[in-house]
Amino acid sequence: MLEVSGEARSERIACLNWPEAFPYRPEAAFSISHTGEALQLAFRVREDAVRACCAADGEHAWEDSCVEFFFDPLGDGAYFNLECTCTGQLYLCHGTGRHGREMLPKWAFSAISRQCSLGREPFGLREEPTEWSVALEIPAAVFGLETFSGLRARGNFYKCGDRLPVPHYLSWAPIATPRPDFHRPEYFDIINFV
Repeated sequence: MLEVSGEARSERIACLNWPEAFPYRPEAAFSISHTGEALQLAFRVREDAVRACCAADGEHAWEDSCVEFFFDPLGDGAYFNLECTCTGQLYLCHGTGRHGREMLPKWAFSAISRQCSLGREPFGLREEPTEWSVALEIPAAVFGLETFSGLRARGNFYKCGDRLPVPHYLSWAPIATPRPDFHRPEYFDIINFV
C-alpha cells in the first residue's frame, strides 16, 4: 500500500518478476505527491543505455527508455496506462484490459506538464551509462476526477525498454505471470490519497 499526501514520498521500482528471461535491473525510483487538483509524479533512472526514438505523443513509448504509471482511480477495473519516455513523450490510454483500449483526447496530453533532464527531442540510442529524470504534473481531470483528496485507488509503476540493447521489465508491486505483462490490474496495489 502507498499513502500519497502533499509531501513527496519516494519508492523504488525494483521487482524483477522474470529474472531468468530478463535479469537486467536498472536503478529506477519514483516520488509521488498531490495537491488535490494535481498529481505530481517524478521518476529517476540510471541505466546502461538510453533510447529516445519517439518524436510525439501516442507513439510506442514502451520501446524507448520508459517509465509507466498504471492507475485504476475508482478500483472498478477500468484503468489508465500512462507511459512516458525519457524525453517526455506520452502514451495514455483507458480501458479494462490489454485490448480495446482508447487513447485519451489531445487536451489530456496537453494538460500534463513535463520536465525532462535529457530534453524533449529524440536522440536515438546512446549505449553508455546514463542517469535521467522525468517530472510530470497531471491534473485530476485527466483521470476523470475532481480531486485526488480522499481517493482510494489501485495502481502500479513500471520501468521498461522493449527495444533497448538489454530489454527489461521492472515493477513497483510484484507481478506473478509467466512472462512480462503490465496490463494485469489484479496485481495493482492500493494507493491512498490523504
